[in-house]
Amino acid sequence: MSAIRLRAAWLAGALASATAASLLTAAPANAVVGEKAKDGSYAFTAKLDIGGERGCSAALVEQQWVLAAASCFADTPGAKVAPGAPKLRTMATIGRTDLTRGDQGSVASVVELVPREDRDLVMAKLDRPITNVSPANLAFTRPLPGEDLWITGYGRTKDEWVPDRLHSAKFAVEAVKDTTVTLSGKSDGAAVCQGDTGGPAFRIVGGRYELVGVNSRSWQGGCLGVDDKEKRTGAVDARVDDVAGWIQAVYSRDVLGGTGRWKSVKHMASGNFTSGPLGSKRRSDLFVVWEDGSSSLFQGADHNDPKYPFSAEYKITDKGSFWKSAVAITGGRFTDSGTDGIVVRWDNGRMSLYNHFDENGPHNEKELFTQGGWQAARLITVGRYTDNPLRDDLLVLWDNGATSLFSDIGANGADRAKQLMGPNSGWQAATQISSGEITGKKTADLVIVWSDGDTTVFPGVDADGYHGRTRIKDPGSAWKFARVVTTGSFTAVGNGLNDILVRWEDGVLSCYPGVDANGLHGAVDLNA
Repeated sequence: MSAIRLRAAWLAGALASATAASLLTAAPANAVVGEKAKDGSYAFTAKLDIGGERGCSAALVEQQWVLAAASCFADTPGAKVAPGAPKLRTMATIGRTDLTRGDQGSVASVVELVPREDRDLVMAKLDRPITNVSPANLAFTRPLPGEDLWITGYGRTKDEWVPDRLHSAKFAVEAVKDTTVTLSGKSDGAAVCQGDTGGPAFRIVGGRYELVGVNSRSWQGGCLGVDDKEKRTGAVDARVDDVAGWIQAVYSRDVLGGTGRWKSVKHMASGNFTSGPLGSKRRSDLFVVWEDGSSSLFQGADHNDPKYPFSAEYKITDKGSFWKSAVAITGGRFTDSGTDGIVVRWDNGRMSLYNHFDENGPHNEKELFTQGGWQAARLITVGRYTDNPLRDDLLVLWDNGATSLFSDIGANGADRAKQLMGPNSGWQAATQISSGEITGKKTADLVIVWSDGDTTVFPGVDADGYHGRTRIKDPGSAWKFARVVTTGSFTAVGNGLNDILVRWEDGVLSCYPGVDANGLHGAVDLNA
């Protein structure tokens, strides 16, 4: 009996707000009975105006995506929502605690819906990235009975039909099922009211907001317009934690763009440049410099879908920037901090080491000096070539075909050099080099692409030189059309080995996962 009544409460209450209750104005709102949020609080919470006749809440989960309840967009209660553009023009207001403050937050249109089939969830794509609000973090751990969660929303309270300010309330987890989590109000007056469909439920861990669920239905006890006899304030949310990978796969799919864009890639450098969500394992990030001097950082995804290795793109510089002067770029670890930096060879012969690189660009520049400068350094790569597991080494291929190893450049600069290969060794024919963890040796491997398409892995390079070679592509192969090559963990998380990422002459970006001493094992085209 209680389940039937809960269903009735949903249809008459929470979902009714998403289907244009007559008491809502043309700018509908959705709220939680609770305290008014302080300016700037819970900025990831979004207000959805669906055709001027429906109202819902949502949460920003990536720069161009919000997560809401699919029922917000249903024509009738219980109806499925079709993927694609929403039937009604939908506007999302994000980061505006006080809806009367037009100088706060951002407003964007919803241009695409991606519903989840097994629960009341939908991903909604915005027409532009929201760069002035930090998205909510996704929870990767199951909520536990008795755990405290917070819910935010913009709509009806105990005494306001259409509030103009975000509200928040504290709830406790009662029960967790396969696709839902049941909540009960914990703070004074806490209740999920009419119009709160799609609102975020999240835990707070060390000041970090982790999205656990999305409001689906509720009893609405204490909400304005509900019978005074209704005292129940519980709610049922669609779980988010167990489908976090699906959410990430959805918002990752359009990050790279098409092949036309990638024809203009000049340099790529991989590394651990950004910090992933708590408890997650993130794939490698990718720093890209385009031919026009603009640059971007692609953040590695947390899920394992091999087709979508990146979850977001951060614009570092506009066209015409100083990056036009870069001749070669490579990423690696130069401190004990656990994050990576980059080394850049500039067209004036300078070589710069940046200890740290993130969404804001390079930090802590140190210039590397050796007698005669770096004008003859044609190709560079950074890898783990000595017995220091915490800081990487620089390998340089010079114009005359010689190769040199500079150990622990983060601490030593370019003072410790050892020649590995002498001049006129035939290595002048190398067009691309990259360091990677491919064969599982004690030290890193060196990948070389030659001008005739021959592609070779030198396993376990160290201060004593090269120890054999494995040909993964024969001379005359299509790899002579490989224009930019780097290695990193792009398709798998946590196996300790690297893949090879190739930007081809035609702009296709391909990833070769699971490369080992036996060669290549298939390819994934990422932007075709």
